[in-house]
Amino acid sequence: MSWFDDRPWLKTLGRTEPDGLSESTTLADFAATVREHGDVRAYAYYGHDVTYAELDRRTDAFAAYLVESGIRPGDAVGIYLQNSPHFLIATYGVWKAGAVVVPLNPMYRDELAHVFADADVKGLVVSKALYLMRVKEYAESVPTVVLVDDLDWAENGPEAVFGAFRDLPEVPLPDFRTVMEERLDADFAPVEVTPGDAALIGYTSGTSGRSKGAKLTHATLSSNSRMATRNASLGPGAGVVSLAPLFHITGFNCQLVAGVAGAATLVLNHRFDPGSFLELLRREKPAFMAGPATVYTAMMAHPQFGADAFDSFTSIMSGGAPLPEGLVKRFEEKTGHYIGQGYGLTETCAQCVTVPRGLRAPVDPESGNLSTGLPQADAMVRILDDAGNPLGPREVGEVCVSGPMIAAEYINNPEATASSLPGGELHTGDVGFMDEDGWVFIVDRKKDMINASGFKVWPREVEDVLYTHPAVQEGAVVGVPDEYRGETVVAYVTLQPGAEATGEEIIAHCRAHLASYKAPSEVRIVGELPKTSSGKILRRTVRAEATSAREKAAQ
Repeated sequence: MSWFDDRPWLKTLGRTEPDGLSESTTLADFAATVREHGDVRAYAYYGHDVTYAELDRRTDAFAAYLVESGIRPGDAVGIYLQNSPHFLIATYGVWKAGAVVVPLNPMYRDELAHVFADADVKGLVVSKALYLMRVKEYAESVPTVVLVDDLDWAENGPEAVFGAFRDLPEVPLPDFRTVMEERLDADFAPVEVTPGDAALIGYTSGTSGRSKGAKLTHATLSSNSRMATRNASLGPGAGVVSLAPLFHITGFNCQLVAGVAGAATLVLNHRFDPGSFLELLRREKPAFMAGPATVYTAMMAHPQFGADAFDSFTSIMSGGAPLPEGLVKRFEEKTGHYIGQGYGLTETCAQCVTVPRGLRAPVDPESGNLSTGLPQADAMVRILDDAGNPLGPREVGEVCVSGPMIAAEYINNPEATASSLPGGELHTGDVGFMDEDGWVFIVDRKKDMINASGFKVWPREVEDVLYTHPAVQEGAVVGVPDEYRGETVVAYVTLQPGAEATGEEIIAHCRAHLASYKAPSEVRIVGELPKTSSGKILRRTVRAEATSAREKAAQ
């Protein structure tokens, strides 16, 4: 027994007992919403509105197409899109076909080959623009590929967002809207799924840089999404604006799935552009949004920023990266709204620790860190030392989480499952502490992971690409503090004898093979890298030097 077993956060939450274990499914939640609130708007997309009753028809139709195309229960179907109606329709269509959703970051490039092979992807829903730019060569192994026209239904879409999608060449592949509309009157019965069936495979980086597929079940997603619904007090027709991208676990579960569970209206923002996003807020008057700190900074810096854009909100949250207290203060001074934050990972189905609506996160008097929140009522959060022993209040150790929101396993990776999910408790690799009232503070990361604008970057993955450049001899990648992104990726490299290359050329090489957020924003070419006596590169020394150089440059 330890003090964590008393769940001190329950008292702060005003509770005496945790919630019961969820046995629902995402499809049961969807069916209940359709049955009870079929006439409520399911989503709004630049002038295109659809009720839950109509969304039910559309998801049935797309599911029918998938089954006709050979998708079987348990098959993995990738969704490689920005925030659009197709994402929502495809997600529930995949589930109605009994298949598993694999959300894909639209910035992925070479990473696709590993994901397609690891998850054995049988189907892919992809934007035509992304297919032409990044996917074509990787999609050859996927039996069923459906193309999405980004201009579908975007009746009043801003040119700043949709201009690049005009006049794209034709591609001889099935069109999403066409195959769906052709089956709107089909007699389709959704495949029955159980709470323990896989619903989503979310890819997250591992310590070696190789991405791991976390298997999330229908019960797991349903449990955490309904907690998010309660936390945000979402009710029928409440506007949930898609500030976070839907491919990210925060956007997927805290916006899309939680919105459906609460019969809310998902206000779809195709991709973030501060000017058009502020216009969207003024037009749609949503009640809730959640996104990384960087987007709030970008909005406040835009000339169209004003308090009136936020006068309809009842709850505003941040997640994906630490939220600076100064940003919270500036935003509240300008809008009157407090930004709560949360903490979670793909393996926890998004936020498992949040600042509940109506409460304010305390600030640690010693470090100045803003708390990430209180554990969800049915989460168990423990702080453990290196030997796995529970620590006391305010003692720093590894943050570990268990509960109904935890991933079942990493697919095809029993070693990672045994190491990071022993007994179903997630060992996050993040270092933090809990105070006497249950507030969680994240202090640092246990390993070398870089958090750039809420996206996780492992140095090894970037270094592997650096080493493929013909002029690079050695490389070390570190994260350094960045006021806008939280951290930015910096690489130190040495060159092969007699070779020549500029930092800009090496950055371009990385951008050609990696998602843009993983590529270094700065490359420093040096004569030698610091090493241990055994020849291992000292990342901590490189990080200290890179941070010092960045601070001096800013003076």
